[in-house]
Amino acid sequence: MSFAQFLAILRARWKAPVFTLVFLVTVAMLLAFLLPKKYTAEGSVVVESRTPDPINGTLMPQTSQYLSTQVDIVRSDRVAKRVIRNLKLHESQMLRASWQEATEGRGDFETWIAESLLNSLEVKPERNSNVIGISYVASDPNFAAALVNEFIKGYVDVNLELRVSPAKQYSSMFTDQLAQAREALETAQRKLSAFQQQKGIVATDERIDVETARLGELSAQLVTLQAVTADAVSRKSQAGINSPDAMNSAVIMGLKADLARQEARLKEEGDRYADNHPAMGRLRAGIDELKARIQAESAAVGRTSGVSAQIAMQREAQTRALLDAQRDKVLKLKATRDEAMLLANDVASAQRGFDAIQARVQQSSLESRLDQTNVAVLKYATAPYRHSSPRKLLYLLQALFVGLFVGIGIAVVRELRDRRVRVDQDLRELVGATSLGSMPEALTRASKALPMRFLPLPGSKTSVRLPSPSV
Repeated sequence: MSFAQFLAILRARWKAPVFTLVFLVTVAMLLAFLLPKKYTAEGSVVVESRTPDPINGTLMPQTSQYLSTQVDIVRSDRVAKRVIRNLKLHESQMLRASWQEATEGRGDFETWIAESLLNSLEVKPERNSNVIGISYVASDPNFAAALVNEFIKGYVDVNLELRVSPAKQYSSMFTDQLAQAREALETAQRKLSAFQQQKGIVATDERIDVETARLGELSAQLVTLQAVTADAVSRKSQAGINSPDAMNSAVIMGLKADLARQEARLKEEGDRYADNHPAMGRLRAGIDELKARIQAESAAVGRTSGVSAQIAMQREAQTRALLDAQRDKVLKLKATRDEAMLLANDVASAQRGFDAIQARVQQSSLESRLDQTNVAVLKYATAPYRHSSPRKLLYLLQALFVGLFVGIGIAVVRELRDRRVRVDQDLRELVGATSLGSMPEALTRASKALPMRFLPLPGSKTSVRLPSPSV
């Protein structure tokens, strides 16, 4: 269908669009004047999703669903029922009568009011912003404004409760755990104190250091005494005239020198005197006496070496016994220290647990007393002085648009169901004929045209009625 055909159809069937347009405009104007006026009150809040935590200062995480969650909270049944109680809507006898009529007394009255309020409440986050707009439509502008403001206040209060309620629950739970942790800490401390008193421990590490040093000293003394004992035993086994002690004895060395001189004198006198000469006898007697004294001194030296060896072995045995006792003492001290360290570790662990729970209790206590939230009121609603519906101009424009569209559609549909030749193109399309000319329209509207009927196109079963030429 060309534009010329379309205009020809509208010119021929102008009544359908005009009547449709007039009808819809009339209905729209009647509705605009008869429908009750509605007023829309609007308010807004700003939600700061990355405010620092008031307790530890860290930034709260932001998610893409955060604003959607806040919108759901505003439209929640919890906020709506808070609004109902604040405005005392549940005491309204008119609302109760409407509830009885609508539900026959079934269900919860406050829930029914909440659903009714939420049906007229619009909560919408602003685009690319943290602002949430809240609007309500009602026939009373003051009631609409009051309801929006109560929803804003209720949302702020519920948002704060949602942040504070878990902290209160955790605070109670952590308080019980703190009592248990304190009892565990006191028990561990009592065990450590009792063990220290039982073992007489004051400074375990210092005492172990002293006793370990004493053990080292005894070990060094034992090594020295073992060398002394070995030397003494060796001297004892070599006791005699030719023993090292005897050879180093000044008395024996003097006696040996005297013996050597007497033997030399005896040899000299032997050349001068006979063997039985009295002088020779005196010399031999002196030599025998010197030898006897040397033997006696050597025996005395040997006895001294034996006593020294005995004393050295006794000192070694005593030192060894002291070393063994000291070693046992150090081992016991180390075992005591290890046990004390285990008890001290238990005390430290209990102390850390107590400190951690105490810190969490303090944090939960602070969080439970918070009176601030990350929601701020950007705009409170005021009673609108202009009604938002019905809007006469909008109704008129809608009626004009819909009326024109529907009227033109009716005209086109009627034309398609009953085709007429309006322009030359219709003649070619319907009967395949070529237009040779055209006649002017009739001068009088009362003249009647002669009916004409053309044969259908080849292969077509539809006959086409053409308009009769005017006379």
